[in-house]
Amino acid sequence: MTDPYTAPGMAPGVTPGHLGAPAQEPEGRPPGSPFAVEPPDPDKVRSGAACCLSVLALFGVACALALVVYLAWPDPAPRAADYAGNGTGTVEVSVPRGATLTVIGQALVKSGVVASTKAFTDAATSHPAGNSIQPGTYTLREKMSVAAALGVLLDPANANALTVPEGRRAEQVYTAIDERLKLAAGTTRGIAEEHADELGLPEGTDGNPEGYLYPATYPVTGETTPLDLLRQMVTEAGHAFADDGLDAAATAFAKTPYEILTVASLVQGEADNPEDMAKVARVIYNRLAKNMALQLDSSINYALGRSTLTTTTTDTKLDSPFNTYLHTGLPPTPISNPGRDALNAAATPAEGDWLYFVTVRPGDTRFTDSFEQQEKNVAEFNANQAQGSSPPAEGDH
Repeated sequence: MTDPYTAPGMAPGVTPGHLGAPAQEPEGRPPGSPFAVEPPDPDKVRSGAACCLSVLALFGVACALALVVYLAWPDPAPRAADYAGNGTGTVEVSVPRGATLTVIGQALVKSGVVASTKAFTDAATSHPAGNSIQPGTYTLREKMSVAAALGVLLDPANANALTVPEGRRAEQVYTAIDERLKLAAGTTRGIAEEHADELGLPEGTDGNPEGYLYPATYPVTGETTPLDLLRQMVTEAGHAFADDGLDAAATAFAKTPYEILTVASLVQGEADNPEDMAKVARVIYNRLAKNMALQLDSSINYALGRSTLTTTTTDTKLDSPFNTYLHTGLPPTPISNPGRDALNAAATPAEGDWLYFVTVRPGDTRFTDSFEQQEKNVAEFNANQAQGSSPPAEGDH
């Protein structure tokens, strides 16, 4: 009979728990679990599951956002509509002064020349000379490509406009309008006289537009009239005078704006570059301050309706209020329609004490406060003129 306290392979007296006996299971480990494998911690299991769910949720949100962005993101802007080729037929389009590229493009679309304003403005903006389109009336075709239309608009020869150069007298402007509109000679002059109160001239001009026919380029269409053009010129003059500060200059020099305009017209007739213009303006103001006769050839030329470089002794005796050799002070009206440089010179003359000047030769105008030096300069001028058999100039201006 087997001893209940012994078993095969066990030495007598050896009890469980000693060498050779099965090791005790760790306390609390479920029966049958592999040795050294811990049971899952319920809290950790829940935490891992939560992380997985969070990642999945974030991924879902990201996908949803991506879908929203994809659906809401605008498609690339379609290319602006444009025709191909040079078009057909003919159509006239007027470009007013100061028109922006958008305004021009809209006029072209309205007339059926180009397919879209955007195509035109894009092409004009990218062109080096795109912003140099001159005012005028252009003959174009219907359904032109913007490139073809731009090619026509960038050529000033196609502007079909009227350009008034700086320093032109009213009579010269009248003649230019008659010729441009193909009217009988004297038509515009008559209209200017008959409708003087409709030109928009300021008080003090007595209806004389001299000085207010601002030099610029003006559009001409089949419906344009002389009165239209004259009004445009007077309006443009008003804008220019405000920009160039004629009112402020009038206050500074104790003159009226009309007198400052008259100074500008004299400056325009006596000099051909901004630097000399500013000096001539100063000579005029200096002589007026000393009550000296201005003795300007340009004013006598105006009275005689001519243009010349020289003035004779006979000329200086001309009985005319525009004879600044015979009369002190300013002429009664401007003697031309001055441009921006002359207006700037009259408003902001150079600083100096000069009382005399003479253009000895083209590009060489000399200024001095010495009568003796002026006589020498005039003698040099006369010597140069003698080579061309021109009458000698007077010496005191």
